[in-house]
Amino acid sequence: MNKRINQELREHLDQFPGFDDYMNEAYLPAIRANSAERKEPYTDPAVSITDETITGPDGDALKWKIYRPKDSDETLPVLLWMHGGGFILGAYDESDGLCSDIVKTAGCVVVSVDYRLAPEHPYPAALEDCYAALTWIADHHEAMNIDRDRIGVAGVSAGGGLTAALALLARDRQYPSICFQMPLYPMIDDRNDTPSAHEITEGMVWNHKTNAFGWRMYLGALHDTDDVPAYAAPARAADYSGLPYTYTCIGQLDPFRSETLTYVTKLAEAGVDVEFHLYPGAYHGFEQVAPEAALSKRAREEYIQAVKQAFERTET
Repeated sequence: MNKRINQELREHLDQFPGFDDYMNEAYLPAIRANSAERKEPYTDPAVSITDETITGPDGDALKWKIYRPKDSDETLPVLLWMHGGGFILGAYDESDGLCSDIVKTAGCVVVSVDYRLAPEHPYPAALEDCYAALTWIADHHEAMNIDRDRIGVAGVSAGGGLTAALALLARDRQYPSICFQMPLYPMIDDRNDTPSAHEITEGMVWNHKTNAFGWRMYLGALHDTDDVPAYAAPARAADYSGLPYTYTCIGQLDPFRSETLTYVTKLAEAGVDVEFHLYPGAYHGFEQVAPEAALSKRAREEYIQAVKQAFERTET
């Protein structure tokens, strides 16, 4: 397996602590605290970054972070961003750099939502938080100076799964209209029973074991049943028609490879315009673990350009 890993990515992976032995409920608070302690303040002179609060689906406060071109008074498209972390980890401010670069290159606003995490808040809490953020943007587009006809959704890993689920949910609830989705190496199949899931069984940042734990925490009583809805695990959806233009990607050594390939195929067969990239030698979250690697830089730039091009194709 190691011989197949991209050389630059392998060097970083060797220094990355695996979660295999620590991925349980007892260690979750410590893992979250450690991640929060490592987070450094981020600023960009070209981007205005503000923390705000809206009303969540249960009436409680829902935090989000807004990234906007500094000193701009233009009405701009918006990208709702959802962080990764297997539904159990991660934070809405962990992608400050990427969100800021999307703002500068794509000429848009980015909103990163602080959705609730499992197991304290199992499905559908995270998805309903994201839908609340999406509808708030559409409902308050004038006050936010947002182009309501150019709303996109995006995220990585579990955030990619929420992206795919949110696109289905908005389609079926018939509000709001989404012009673009970018579920990056998305976590979309709770069954954890694909060829790539069984291939990646240890290490590699995320694997069969850690994936099983994440899904069990997120689904709660629904886990390991036939009652899991497509809004929880979009790989279970029977109908992908009517979804927006899609950009997605996966590493060849990612446990989500097989489910992503199937997802892309079904999108295309349903008549959805889709662009897909498969990165050889890349494991789950490679561009975050090894940001200076050439492949990581290329993938990151492709994410940013995908957003730019998606909004350009819907510009009136």
